[in-house]
Amino acid sequence: MSTDLYCVMGHPVAHSQSPWIHARFAELTGQDISYTKREIPLDHFAGSVQTFIDEGGHGCNITVPFKFEAAALATHTSERGLLAQACNILTFSAGKIEADNTDGLGLVDDIEQNAGVSLHGQRVLLMGAGGAAAGVLGPLINAQPAHISVANRTRHKAELLVARHQPLAVLQNVELQAHDLKGLEGNFDLIINGTASSLGGHGVPVDARVLKPGALAYDMMYGAGAKPFMDWARAHGAVPRDGLGMLVGQAAEAFYIWRGVRPLAGQVLAELRARLAD
Repeated sequence: MSTDLYCVMGHPVAHSQSPWIHARFAELTGQDISYTKREIPLDHFAGSVQTFIDEGGHGCNITVPFKFEAAALATHTSERGLLAQACNILTFSAGKIEADNTDGLGLVDDIEQNAGVSLHGQRVLLMGAGGAAAGVLGPLINAQPAHISVANRTRHKAELLVARHQPLAVLQNVELQAHDLKGLEGNFDLIINGTASSLGGHGVPVDARVLKPGALAYDMMYGAGAKPFMDWARAHGAVPRDGLGMLVGQAAEAFYIWRGVRPLAGQVLAELRARLAD
C-alpha cells in the first residue's frame, strides 16, 4: 500500500512548519502520509499543481501568494471558499480539484479557545484585503462581533471584500466597513494583521491609536516575521499573539478533510511552541 502524498505550496515557503505539523498529525493518528514543502515560481502555480497531481499527489495546502489562484483553479469549491474567493486547501480526486478555506476556522478557534477571548460583541480591525484576510472574514463575521473594519493600503480592495461579505454581516447583525490603512482611527478590542508587512519585514501599517488598552493584537504570521508586530503591540499596552495557533488549527481542519480523522491540535500546538522555543 503506497504512502499518500501531500505538500504545501507557496513563495516563500522555506519557513513553513506545515510539514512538521502534518507529520505529527499522521504519527498521532496512524495515517500513512508524506508531506513536503514546494517553493513555486510566481508565474507557474497552475503548472506546479498539475505536476504534483501527475506525481500522485492527494492534496496540498496553499500559502501566499497563491490563494486566489488556487480558488480559480478549482473545479469544485466549498461555500466558504466561494465567499472568500481564496483557498488554502486543494484536494485531488478522480480528475477533480476541490478547494476549501480553513484559515478562518483556525483563526477564530485560536482566538476564542486558545487565547480565551470571545469575539462576540467586540470591535475588530482586520488589516489587509488579500488572500489571508479574505479567508478569515467570513468566520470572523459568524463569531458575531459588534463591528469589523477592514482596512487596506488600497481602499478599493477592502471595499470589494466588504461588499462581498455584507449580506452575511447583515444576517449576523455585524457592522462591516471598509477603510484606508493610512490615518485610520478608532479604538479596537482586537486587531488582526493580515497584511504582508510581517512577511516582508516592513513596519506596522497603522498608528497605535487604534489599540484599546489591553487589546489583543494578532499577527497571522509566526516566528521571526511576527516579532516586530508583537513588540510594537506590547510596547503600546496590547496583548500580542502570533499566528502559530491559527496555522495548527487550519492544518487540523485540512487533515480532517483529507483523512477523515481529527488530530489533537492542542497537543501539537503545545509541542510546536516548545520546539520553536528551543
